Amino acid sequence: MVVDHYEGSRMKIAMLLSGGVDSSVALRLLAEEGHDLRAFYLKVWLEDEVAALGECPWEEDLGYVRSSCEQLDVALDVIPLQKEYLDTVIAYALDELRAGRTPSPDIMCNQRIKFGAFLDHLDSSFDRIASGHYAQLDEAGGDVLLKRAPDPVKDQTYFLSNLVQAQLRQLLFPIGHLLKSDVRQLAADFELPTVDRKDSQGICFLGKVQYRDFIQFHLGERRGNIIDRETGKTLGEHKGYWFHTIGQRFGLGLSGGPWYVVEKVLNDNAILVSHQQQNDGRQRSTFDVHHMNWISSNPVFKDSELQVKLRHGPECTSCTIRPQGDRLKVELAQPDSGIAAGQHAVFYDGDICLGGGVIG
Repeated sequence: MVVDHYEGSRMKIAMLLSGGVDSSVALRLLAEEGHDLRAFYLKVWLEDEVAALGECPWEEDLGYVRSSCEQLDVALDVIPLQKEYLDTVIAYALDELRAGRTPSPDIMCNQRIKFGAFLDHLDSSFDRIASGHYAQLDEAGGDVLLKRAPDPVKDQTYFLSNLVQAQLRQLLFPIGHLLKSDVRQLAADFELPTVDRKDSQGICFLGKVQYRDFIQFHLGERRGNIIDRETGKTLGEHKGYWFHTIGQRFGLGLSGGPWYVVEKVLNDNAILVSHQQQNDGRQRSTFDVHHMNWISSNPVFKDSELQVKLRHGPECTSCTIRPQGDRLKVELAQPDSGIAAGQHAVFYDGDICLGGGVIG
């Protein structure tokens, strides 16, 4: 298998390892290129959560990290960032959930922890910071462009959309040009310790801790009614509006569906739902975005017709944007029923991720 190599001289690189197959393959590729490597594992798990939920496999993760480093004789540092993680990612997510909005903790985690607080712990001797993200970087016209990975399912530019030029200039994504199947094959070819590890599906950095369990630990349960928006009829109960998001279809426990969450009434702790027949007519084509982060210092669009992701995944929707003061007015070519306040809209011009902002 042919693997692209970075051009240039030998660099001193800080490699972020998670214990998964992606970052371990990235480490091996950099070692094959002869770079001076030092590995780092970021310790952000919270003891109270681990004790209560019993699902965070940080010890297992760290064991795989150590094995990967020992295989290549790479030094490893464990960096404690629990306070920073609690004060930024956790606090942000809980504030948004209490307000009835839909947070994007992974976007905040990349911006403020992985490529934020971690950088404060590094000395100036490192030339680059590398990770196992599926994304590509390209220098053009003085700016670093963030480009989508060729694997549309694994592409992680959505989660990296809040990074700025000062961060991107320091980064390397050694597997960003590969398909996930290629990464798995390389792990087998290199006989890496992580070859058979499954991908984590939990919240950023918390391994197998499921998002719902994380929410329940911090916010608890508060029973309320699920109400048919069209008829006002109570259809069932929920355990707290913070467990639900606009556009949600599954996990409502209602018969005669499909039913979709269309609104939250915070004062009454009520969830309003619509049946698919009514919900199809409530799909939205326009929304506002604020707190925009443009990745380029001087964003230039070929025209106003772009693509937008409203959530992580391979789907992109064509759209047009129009500045309105400190906000953007977005119009979708195809209406969407899952547009939720608080979640991020991330804009693309072809393969180039332009940046994103928060849906109002």
